Amino acid sequence: MAKMTVIYTTPKDKEFFEKHYFEVHVPLAKQLPGLLKYEINNGPIISLTGHNDVYRVANLYFNSLDEMMESFKSDIGQQCAVDRMIFASDDEVQIYVYDSINT
Repeated sequence: MAKMTVIYTTPKDKEFFEKHYFEVHVPLAKQLPGLLKYEINNGPIISLTGHNDVYRVANLYFNSLDEMMESFKSDIGQQCAVDRMIFASDDEVQIYVYDSINT
């Protein structure tokens, strides 16, 4: 299984972030071809290593990295990339993609 982890720092305007994220971005991202699951943190994020500026974490799951990458080349994928810039610049987000295994 392939996974994308998106880590957002605390936004300057939390109200705008929340409204746009949940009313526009999440519904758009849920249309990504091949998306199996979309999960978002619920409540505060507690760092055990001293990081204090993590506001929201999202995980998106796909069958494979190839399917994920094809999904983000799609029209919906391109719309997601453009839309993300509306509420979180590259300086305000970290995005990781990787294969995962169950151990």
